Amino acid sequence: SSTDSPVAVETLDDVPEHVLRGLPEDVRLFPSAVDKTRLGVWATKSILKGKKFGPFVGDKKKRSQV
Repeated sequence: SSTDSPVAVETLDDVPEHVLRGLPEDVRLFPSAVDKTRLGVWATKSILKGKKFGPFVGDKKKRSQV
């Protein structure tokens, strides 16, 4: 039946500007491969093991909040 509620899909409009500005080079947000209603973090090229990113800006979240 069509009584199911529509599922909200996360878009780039939902992402705070400071998060978009703070993304490392060669990292982008696209629909998640795990949950199509969410955004996922994708690398546009290989990232070397041990590569460090930062500083991070934003709110610290508990694992249960993300």
